[in-house]
Amino acid sequence: MSRLLRRTRAQTPNTPALPKDIDAIRLRAEQGHVLAQVQWGDILLDSVYLPRDPVRARQWFLIAAKAGYAPAHNMVGRCHHFGWGCPVDLTQAARRYEIAGQLGDPWGHYNFGILLMRGLGVTTDLRRALSLFRVAADAGHAKSMNLVARFTEEGWETARDPIAARDWYRRSAEGGDYRGQHNYATALLEQGDKEAALRWWRRAADNATSDILQAMDRRLASLGPEGDPVLLAQVRRRLEAEYQL
Repeated sequence: MSRLLRRTRAQTPNTPALPKDIDAIRLRAEQGHVLAQVQWGDILLDSVYLPRDPVRARQWFLIAAKAGYAPAHNMVGRCHHFGWGCPVDLTQAARRYEIAGQLGDPWGHYNFGILLMRGLGVTTDLRRALSLFRVAADAGHAKSMNLVARFTEEGWETARDPIAARDWYRRSAEGGDYRGQHNYATALLEQGDKEAALRWWRRAADNATSDILQAMDRRLASLGPEGDPVLLAQVRRRLEAEYQL
């Protein structure tokens, strides 16, 4: 057993009674299964069954990362990115995301691409960011598809191609990304297909974050009574709840 795993187990307090499926993940993690170690770390980050413990979560991610598990490197990167169980360190976040991508994790490509696009922890490099989003998109990563669409729509480091952009937005939307769903709905509305646009906005409404909800609010409000007043009311209730938080 590794020194890090012994230390992690020694720091683990008496675990409250857990549902059998959740406890099974904990047991597999302690037995050395890297997927379970990342899953257990995720549970420690955010679960209704246990108090939130980002320090222990990061320790489990580090154990799996030491074994060369790509998604674990991505999660260690997120810990450095957002300060989960450690200080925020965007340079370290970028390093971990890059390793995760090199080991084949699409989320690693996506997260490293975001830092390159925004110049966070690394020098801004839109060309390299696009190449990472393309690799992840080709692997089926819906959020990366949305960004490939955005680069293609705007002509950032690639030829501007609205038709190809719309197709990437469609693929992102079908893959379940709420940003892709909103952007595809917007493209459909601009084509004159209001009913199809409304269907995609309905799918996006439950998971969209406040920035997308605000954009949806503006679009839906512009349609007036010819739009979907019920959907517009739902979007505004969600925005109100977001602001109250």
